[in-house]
Amino acid sequence: MSDRQRALLPGTVDLVILRTLSEGPAHGFAISRRIRARSEGVLELQDAALYQALHRMEKKGWISSQWGQSENNRRAKFYDLTTVGTKRLAAEARSWREYAAAIASILEPAPAEQE
Repeated sequence: MSDRQRALLPGTVDLVILRTLSEGPAHGFAISRRIRARSEGVLELQDAALYQALHRMEKKGWISSQWGQSENNRRAKFYDLTTVGTKRLAAEARSWREYAAAIASILEPAPAEQE
């Protein structure tokens, strides 16, 4: 992993996978590739974390899967967002934006106290 690349923070793996699948069904390698491309190579999702998250989200009903052919004519499992997953994505995105705004407000210099 280069200095520029970052592992995903805990709690963000589901969010970025759900957001990626909101663009349409994809197999695991394509999901990983989309995340790397959308983050301009900064975010790196390890295979083990990706597949653990996909299995966990499938059990929760946030995504569904079916077997199909990849662009390389290989058998691959394609994942798709469910209605429940779409709702979860909205909730997770809202929570993440609130969290990011709170962190951003801490990073900004405090306004000078008025006397």
